[in-house]
Amino acid sequence: MTSLLTLTFKEIRDGYRNWWVGTAIVVMTALALVLSLLGSAPVGTTSISALTVTTVSLSSLSVFFIPLIALLLSYNSVVGEDERGTLLLLLTYPVPRSFIVLGKFIGQLVILTLAILIGYGVAAMTIVLTSSAGFADQNWLVFGKLIFSSIMLGAVFLGIGILVSSVLKESATAAAWAIGIWLIFVVLFDMALLGVLSSGASSYLPDAVVKWVMLANPADAYRMFNLATSDETALLSGMAGLRSDQIVSPTVMIGVLTTWVLLPICAFCLSFQGRRT
Repeated sequence: MTSLLTLTFKEIRDGYRNWWVGTAIVVMTALALVLSLLGSAPVGTTSISALTVTTVSLSSLSVFFIPLIALLLSYNSVVGEDERGTLLLLLTYPVPRSFIVLGKFIGQLVILTLAILIGYGVAAMTIVLTSSAGFADQNWLVFGKLIFSSIMLGAVFLGIGILVSSVLKESATAAAWAIGIWLIFVVLFDMALLGVLSSGASSYLPDAVVKWVMLANPADAYRMFNLATSDETALLSGMAGLRSDQIVSPTVMIGVLTTWVLLPICAFCLSFQGRRT
């Protein structure tokens, strides 16, 4: 366990030296701060708290930014070490191979978690200071769900990025795969599903199939968890009219995200065991 902590701290130090820590914090803080200032505009005509409005805005845009930041942070983890010649040095240490990639995953997750906590925390404090409602009047439960699910979404794509990095041999190829994976999960998946639903084939697809196909995507599970599991967020996001058979419990959505976190971890541990340098 001591060796795993040492490898984790090494990854955090590497991220600090490579400006990943500062860059991730600046990007997340800027995104959250802009949305907190713009998103509070419609609150004057509703009884919904400004923090809930910002949560909906952050949920809609974070689903694009968090996976991208996670993949950019992780795609070069193993293959970059291999190209620099430092991976061979790491492999000479008397630690299990799985600890090396797990240390990278945990270290990068700490970096991303710090960026999310600081970025979203700045947005929340801005809302509290500028809103007419008091601290206790804000919907902190919805905001807490956003932070928790955002960290899980980041963990999913960190794991996928490390898996890609542990399989491929060149950084340029790993970067191309990372961008391709981001496009598939965040952009193309929903476009393809919308295309199918807009075609004549939609009449042959039961509603339950469409629902579970959509929730199989971690990005969509994240979006639905934050937008459809609260009356206020459902109202703001236009999902308040979902039928009872279209609603999935929050536990199931978290289960989907948890599964997506665990599968890449198992895969990159197994892949790295057989990697040759």
